[in-house]
Amino acid sequence: MPNTEKYENILDALQKLLQSKDIKMITVSEIAQAAGIGKGSLYYYFPSKEAVLEALIARTYEKPMEIATTLADQKEISSFTRMAMIFQACRNASLEFSKQKDSSSAGIYEGAYIHQMFLNHVITGLKGTLAQIIRQGIQEGQITFEDPEALAEIVLIVLTVKLDNTIVPSTQEDVEKVMRALVSLLEKGTDNPMGSLNFLLAF
Repeated sequence: MPNTEKYENILDALQKLLQSKDIKMITVSEIAQAAGIGKGSLYYYFPSKEAVLEALIARTYEKPMEIATTLADQKEISSFTRMAMIFQACRNASLEFSKQKDSSSAGIYEGAYIHQMFLNHVITGLKGTLAQIIRQGIQEGQITFEDPEALAEIVLIVLTVKLDNTIVPSTQEDVEKVMRALVSLLEKGTDNPMGSLNFLLAF
């Protein structure tokens, strides 16, 4: 059975190395040495350096994912209230990513690679949950939409890209403008009255 402490030590080691080096310059041997284990032992837990990075990103942003998963089971809460909480989870993940990015010495291309992995983690991690919330809204007659998964993906792509404000840097005013447009599209696409979903912006 895998040793949880060693697993966490490997992630801690990579996190520490990333504070002073680009990921492309870090070797598996360096990660293993920093973790206090042999290279072979590291491969017992991870097949590659990229797999260690993916696990580190997942651990860093796991709290918003856990919150989202918990929300999926709370059907006594209205679907739109839970959707607002998903918006908040995305915002929290983006804020956490920004803090990690600011403390890293990664170059522009290195940062873009890590950023892409972060976006993938958030979108894939929350898509199923948001789709489940949308399906509940459809069943309750609050939402009219044929493809919950597609709607969930569209919403998450806009949320993650705009909220972390990295791929297309914008002023706060422009970010809010895009978010208002997203809510307006949600209202039209789900047959809800104009302005009825403005509370989604209050996160």
